[in-house]
Amino acid sequence: MAEISSYTINFGPQHPAAHGVLRLVLEMDGETVRRADPHIGLLHRATEKLAESKPYNQSIGYMDRLDYVSMMCNEHAYVLAIEKLLGVTPPIRAQYIRVMFDEITRILNHLMWLGAHGLDVGAMTVFLYAFKERENLMDCYEAVSGARMHATYYRPGGVYRDLPARMPQYQASHARSQKDLDRLNSDRQGSLLDFIDAFCERFPQSIDEFEALLTDNRIWKQRLVDVAVVSPERAIQMGFAGPMLRGSGVEWDLRKMQPYEVYDRMDFDVPVGRNGDCYDRYLVRIEEMRQSVRIIKQCVDWLRHNDGPVTIDDHKIVPPSREEMKDDMESLIHHFKLFTEGYCPPEGEAYAAVEAPKGEFGAYIVSDGANKPYRLKLRPPGYTHLAAMDEMVSGHMLADVVTVMGTMDIVFGEIDR
Repeated sequence: MAEISSYTINFGPQHPAAHGVLRLVLEMDGETVRRADPHIGLLHRATEKLAESKPYNQSIGYMDRLDYVSMMCNEHAYVLAIEKLLGVTPPIRAQYIRVMFDEITRILNHLMWLGAHGLDVGAMTVFLYAFKERENLMDCYEAVSGARMHATYYRPGGVYRDLPARMPQYQASHARSQKDLDRLNSDRQGSLLDFIDAFCERFPQSIDEFEALLTDNRIWKQRLVDVAVVSPERAIQMGFAGPMLRGSGVEWDLRKMQPYEVYDRMDFDVPVGRNGDCYDRYLVRIEEMRQSVRIIKQCVDWLRHNDGPVTIDDHKIVPPSREEMKDDMESLIHHFKLFTEGYCPPEGEAYAAVEAPKGEFGAYIVSDGANKPYRLKLRPPGYTHLAAMDEMVSGHMLADVVTVMGTMDIVFGEIDR
């Protein structure tokens, strides 16, 4: 019989480890991958094109749906770009709130990544541990915006509203005992800041539990150590960002290098790897969660002792309060004009980038003076990482393809936007 030297297989999009809609065409030599060709185009949302057809403030909700695990960080880049065009600066309290929620979002993202990556590689328990912690942070999203995922909380000029003075409570139900109810509500007796503070006190212990399950687990190390090694020089050449870049030993973090909002006032460290393999990228993300807790604690402490407005006082950009709108004709006109026409930034262009959980997420807006962007271009980190798939998996086994996809932390909403 003739020997088959190589063959081509489809990996995904229906594969449970393909993160939704990734289709990989793999050229295999036995169990070894010769070539990997990622196909995108199965989730095209046309976000950039849609944003060019509606007023600026109506596209903020679209940003949540890009990388739908890093919701508020996506909003942040878009809102910062609009603020650059308008030439406005949000109040200092709003900046602290934004930084706090950026870091809450980073923990949310890394917990999702840890659970999914563990599941892909075969460590099932950590998935349940991670999701248990995510629920608490989702409650913070819900408390400020009313939505658990797609918050639309950041607005040009500040944030939608101030932090609530009381956390929502679990209600009595025939499905849970009074003892369970008291336990669930024990951290919810005070404000949102009290709830976040209590979370920050206990979360480092949860990270220790994740590490006890994985960090020195020999099976975990066999699957991750020395897989998909990327040198620092190559990581820079391929446009890596975030933990993918820092895992290769490059100490680049926009929060330190190009500080935005109040990150220059924060005391935190930037973790970097040594070997540039999947295991180092895992360790970097674990340490990032610990550093995020440090930043959140500093924000909570400042917000407790400093009151103030959370939006600018310009009703051409920020709507008046409901009370004003119901009582004052001029406020009613502002409200009506803002939500039907929006605002018209001056002609020009602006690029704003944030250190999203996956790397540099940027928004580039070109304004022609109209009430909608002439052009919107988004720079998601996942797109450049996916482009490196072929180089990272070539020469590895088929089972390592799943590990590499996990280490990239791919979410397709931002890639196929």
